This record gives sequence, C-alpha cells and structure tokens, in this order.
Amino acid sequence: MRRSLFFLFLLTLAAFSQSDLPQLSYKADPDWPQLPPNTNLVETPAVTVDPAENVYIFHRGNPPILVYDKSGKFLRGLGHGLFDSPHGLRIAPDGSLWAIDNGSHFVVKMDAMTGRVKMVLGRRRTAGEAENLFDKPTDVAFGPNGDIYVSDGYGNSRVAQFSKDGKFIRAWGKRGVNPGEFNTPHAVVLDKQNKLYVADRENFRIQIFDQEGKFQQMWTHVGSPWGLSLTQDDMLFMTDGYNNRILKLDLDGKIVGSLGEFGKLPGQLDLPHHMAVGPSGNIYVGEIVNLRAQRFVPR
Repeated sequence: MRRSLFFLFLLTLAAFSQSDLPQLSYKADPDWPQLPPNTNLVETPAVTVDPAENVYIFHRGNPPILVYDKSGKFLRGLGHGLFDSPHGLRIAPDGSLWAIDNGSHFVVKMDAMTGRVKMVLGRRRTAGEAENLFDKPTDVAFGPNGDIYVSDGYGNSRVAQFSKDGKFIRAWGKRGVNPGEFNTPHAVVLDKQNKLYVADRENFRIQIFDQEGKFQQMWTHVGSPWGLSLTQDDMLFMTDGYNNRILKLDLDGKIVGSLGEFGKLPGQLDLPHHMAVGPSGNIYVGEIVNLRAQRFVPR
C-alpha cells in the first residue's frame, strides 16, 4: 500500500512539473562566477546578494563563504573553520551577513566585510528545542523592527522569533500537516506588510503568518518550496526543488512563470536549494547535486 501511494505521489508530482506555465525570459550566464585558480565549489546550498549586488556564495568547502562583485570577480573568502554543514545565507537590512549551519545547529551574524562574528543564536554543535537551542535550522528572515525569524528546521518543526538583540520572543509550530504545523520549514521571508512566508517543504506548501505567528493562509499549488526570495516590487521567487525549476509568484499566490528544467548543463538544475534575486533582476541559485551556483540574467 505504501509503495502504491508513493508511486501515485510521484505521478502527481511529475504531472505538476509538466504543467503548461509561462516561461520566464532569462538566460544562464555560463562564465559566472570567476572562481580563483584551483578552486571548485562543492555542495552549494545558498546564495545571497547585497544592495550593491555583491554576491555571497555559501558552499560546503573552504572557505565556506565566497564573495564576488557584480561582474563575477572574486573579492574575498569568509568563515574559515566556522561551519560544519552550511545551509542558509542572508544579508540583513543593516548590511550584516547571517549564516545558518544546520549541521552545527546554530545561526551566526557576521560582519559582511571581515567575517567577524557579531552574534550567535543557538549553541554550536548542540541540538535541542528550547529558547536557546535549535535542531538543524534552515533559514532566517528579518522584521522591520529588527526581529529575527529562524526556520527550525529538519529536526524541530517550528519558527522561532527573537528580538534584534537576540532575546527569545516566541516559537510556533510542530510536526504535522494541519495549518500552523510543519514538515521541514525550509525557508522564511517577510514582506512589506509584515506577512511571514514559510516554505513548508515536505508538506509541499507555503504557509503565511502574521509577524506574531498567527496563521493566515496557505498555498498548496506551488510544488516543493525549498528557497524563497522577495523582490522590491513584491514578487516572490521560489526554488521548486523536487521539480528542478524556479517559480515566480505574486503575493496572491498566482504563478507568474517558470524557469529551468532538470539537467547538468548551464540553465538546467539538479536540486536547486536556496536562491536570491539581485537589484538588477539577476537570479542567483545554489545547487546541491551540480556543485555550483548559477546566475540567470534577464533577456
């Protein structure tokens, strides 16, 4: 019976992935980024972009954070020896760099220029479900007042909220399928109306909450949400990991278009993880299996 249900699920997922969606007008840049000599990316779960479109690539090699300018020129490496299993990466509104290590169960705020640690949430290499502990956290988002939201994650099934100075405020969620419950909350973003979007990855949906954790609605038609990125013009980009594509949605949940397909060549994807959209409209995505970060440029 389980095998039959799983096969039915795969058929449903395949049918969704072949749906006739508008194609976004982007092309891959095969020459980006310019890696230093004798350097390769390994598993690359995350990419983030600052307002000047410097790009920060988070991979499971050394140094774990590689910084490039807008042209793709290498600038510096950060985070030497700090992380066990890089997972998520964000630039906060104040310009700080936040890295999430799901293997070591902690979230760290860093100086984006020097890599100096400025704040730690969780306790490194200690898993748990408490005010000061995570279990395989995945991502982080920021409120207009500086509040910090952590999706937590593979081990726990909750969102934890902290003040800007790192004081625990609340947490909500548990493992399950009902509204407000999660199965691998994998990414979080907050829009201009202070609505929090949570990529509920293994439940194949996006859940939306107010900034205090009250459930608002859910979208169940978006495939497998892995990574989320909000743009200044209120569009939501999403990596649809199991379907190996990127979706663009409006904030009513309508799918505007799709980009990518399964494969190994530039422009194709194999388990796209977290992503970011730059001020220029360029799309940046980290891939696990293909061991790379890609840039897609508007045509």
